[in-house]
Amino acid sequence: MNFQRMRKFFSSPAAAAAFAVTLLLVVTALGFEIHGIWCEHAHTLPCWERVCGRPYAPPAAEHLLGTDYQGRSVLLRALAGTVPAFKVGAVAGLISVFLGLTLGVCAGFFGGRTDDIVVWIYSTFASMPTLLFILSFALLSGTSPQLRSFLEHFGSVLRIPPGALAVYLAIGITGWVGLCRVVRAETMKIRQMPYISAARIAGVGDLTIIRRHIVPNVRHLTIIYFTLNFGAAVMLEVLAGYLGLGGASGIPGWGGMIASGQERLWRGIWWELAASGTIMFILILALNLLGDSLRDALDPRS
Repeated sequence: MNFQRMRKFFSSPAAAAAFAVTLLLVVTALGFEIHGIWCEHAHTLPCWERVCGRPYAPPAAEHLLGTDYQGRSVLLRALAGTVPAFKVGAVAGLISVFLGLTLGVCAGFFGGRTDDIVVWIYSTFASMPTLLFILSFALLSGTSPQLRSFLEHFGSVLRIPPGALAVYLAIGITGWVGLCRVVRAETMKIRQMPYISAARIAGVGDLTIIRRHIVPNVRHLTIIYFTLNFGAAVMLEVLAGYLGLGGASGIPGWGGMIASGQERLWRGIWWELAASGTIMFILILALNLLGDSLRDALDPRS
């Protein structure tokens, strides 16, 4: 993003506010992740697991968002939920961007049989119920020794348990269709440009043309869709956590907090559900505003 586009991006109050909120939540997630690593090495409980008051204490000056059934701070647990949220957003977003960009460029540039195969693949994924696929993939990870070994290996590097990583991968595998369609259509237009024909006449290979001319012209789409897919992945992870799928080891997730708070809502204990739901709403809203602002700033036609 050059200086002119950066100035256009930050000239919008909504974009600047969304960027600031997202950055603040990123720093929060990093802080809680580092704190969790330190607590593991120090063999002590992290702050979100420590009992700091009586169970079900309502919001007060001592505990701004009250306590849960064990007397733990709801505010700290809701803020700790940013860790799995950003992990699923990063993992699923990178997978969906890679698949969408690669398949979209190949389909749009080569056409013919390649295009037919890619269209058939994304039509199949588009017609597949996303939640059912996530559920099936999560269950498969528990029955396949090879897949579970793969998930355990990479999960240990990312500090993600195998069940949660299976959910993250499933979300990423199902989230590339929209980007693939847009990149495919844009690549079809770009390949008709005179400079592409000139490059072919000059003897430049297809892979070089894709690397030098196609990918740079659709790069802004990948940035925009990564931001939008990030928020969608967070919502799907919360839904999966609400249904009891995956879950981050030792770190509370918003889906689990919402499910737990729902059971106690009839007793007037509303703060656990409100805390996790509010922080999730703030993050998703900031990401959506960020994606819209990036689209306006990076789209060459604007």
